[in-house]
Amino acid sequence: MSGKTREDVAELVVAWQATHGRNHLPWQQTRDPYRVWLSEIMLQQTQVTTVLDYYARFLDRFPDVGALAAAPQDGVLGLWSGLGYYSRARNLHRCAQQIMADHGGAFPRTAAVLASLPGIGRSTAGAIAAFCFSERVPILDANVRRVLTRLLGFDRDLASAKNERLLWDHADALLPVRDLEAAMPRYTQGLMDLGASLCTPRTPQCSDCPLMAHCVAFKEGDPERYPVRTRKLARRAESWQLVIVRDVQSRIWLQRRPPTGIWAGMHCVPVFADLESRDAFVRGLGSPAQCVQQELQSFVHVLTHRDLHLHPLLVQTDGVVPPVEDGEWLGPDQWSSVGLPAPIRKLLDSTQSTLW
Repeated sequence: MSGKTREDVAELVVAWQATHGRNHLPWQQTRDPYRVWLSEIMLQQTQVTTVLDYYARFLDRFPDVGALAAAPQDGVLGLWSGLGYYSRARNLHRCAQQIMADHGGAFPRTAAVLASLPGIGRSTAGAIAAFCFSERVPILDANVRRVLTRLLGFDRDLASAKNERLLWDHADALLPVRDLEAAMPRYTQGLMDLGASLCTPRTPQCSDCPLMAHCVAFKEGDPERYPVRTRKLARRAESWQLVIVRDVQSRIWLQRRPPTGIWAGMHCVPVFADLESRDAFVRGLGSPAQCVQQELQSFVHVLTHRDLHLHPLLVQTDGVVPPVEDGEWLGPDQWSSVGLPAPIRKLLDSTQSTLW
């Protein structure tokens, strides 16, 4: 692609975004890096429609990076509950604390330094730097990767790190060269918008795309073959036995999940890999006269590459949970203040109407 064609591509994207792109979203009405950073983290693996409410509630509770850094992690996780991918919330909290400690509360102004912070990868760093500081740096999220591989006819396997780096080089070469103060935010948003609205994974709307005349995939007649990635993570299933221990005051016994893995560091009911270990735990709660048990409806919680088959058992007890089990009693009025995974929160809410 010639230099003139690259300039044409950038100018076409900028012009299209101004008239057809998304220009109404709340994080587009600011160049405050805290708000842009928050939106970028929330939008990872999450639809815009879902993020809107969370974004508003989060800003209401934590209006700036200092407020977020000073908050307890439970408060952050509690507000994040339902967005999923909870490592994002933990990294968000750590990142805010590092910005306060190492950067005096001010966000770094370059993508290179931003990418050194917890939870900020190269593409997110590029988005923050382009949107807030008009730095001439590329992004390569899933939508943009799809747009660029189709535009360029880039058919190398992106499962290879070498090929991924080459695509980054192509993305860099396509960046605007004039009026960067205005062009970089709009070009960056434009690529995102094209991928979200026209250059979709299936049945892309090529006839409405401003890049159609330059697009190799359109000329080939098979845009859906891009991007190319041969190595895919295999889905697998896990079966979890959940024990919901409720006392006479309607409090639930909650424990911290391990610091790594699914729902790391969040509050959860006791989880067991099999019925034997679950039943051994239940026997430790007290005699049958002290405990009433009820099997609840099993359900599946779908993660990105894993299906969790959850089998809950509700136990009403007037005994004492064994002290060897680290945890605490928390009532319904306290659940919103701690980090509970969304399916667990929904499950606990449903047990409030379960009486004997």
